[in-house]
Amino acid sequence: MVPLTELQSSSVEMVKPSRRTTIFAALYQSGLYDRVARLKPLLSKRHMTARLEFAKSHLKDSQTMRNKIIWSDETKIELFDLNAKHHIWRKPGTIPTVKHGGGIIMLWGCFSAAGTGRLVRIKGKMNGAKYREILDENMLHSALDLRLERRFTFQQDNDPQHTAKTTQEWLRDKSLNVLEWPSQSPDLNLIEHLWRDLKIAVQRCSPSNLTELESICREESEKLPKYRCAKQDTQEDSRLPKVLQQSTE
Repeated sequence: MVPLTELQSSSVEMVKPSRRTTIFAALYQSGLYDRVARLKPLLSKRHMTARLEFAKSHLKDSQTMRNKIIWSDETKIELFDLNAKHHIWRKPGTIPTVKHGGGIIMLWGCFSAAGTGRLVRIKGKMNGAKYREILDENMLHSALDLRLERRFTFQQDNDPQHTAKTTQEWLRDKSLNVLEWPSQSPDLNLIEHLWRDLKIAVQRCSPSNLTELESICREESEKLPKYRCAKQDTQEDSRLPKVLQQSTE
């Protein structure tokens, strides 16, 4: 797979450089079409085996057990989405631009079938100490807010800050039950659906700066309906057979 710009650059070395439209026409005549590449994790046989075992081990989990899982993750939200088209009114000769999309904030959040937990803005570089502080001040309180008390299972991915020895010791000291998590499995985390809902809601509010963006993120996160959280949890039933299939491909 070669990008169109690379094909055009290579043609410059020829006596008669090719135009983009000429290259497009030649590619289409050859039966090739431009598509946006899907981002998929690279799975080794070890990853596939781990995903398969994970799916098998949770196929018979009761809904009651799943209702007691706290799903967590981090996400980035851009002030002005560079991938979105923004229609504006402007005077002739003026070209307004937004440098680097206006800035980005990183958030940590969690949810269970009972609703969303606390939303935290991560300032500066994330490290083990900052992550444990987030868990101590927000994850445990989210469990209480969601009336799970200590009778819950905590989910986190395999980020180095999450799997660090000091973090694992902290989790054991708190006597927390942690859901095992296979590597290279972002598609298994149900919170991704809620992140999408949140980003769509925030985009509709059109925040103008990072402070306003953070405030709107908190407001919209609290507005996410509980039935959406419960629905995400029940979707695991339909996801596991898919994981079984992917792990054997």
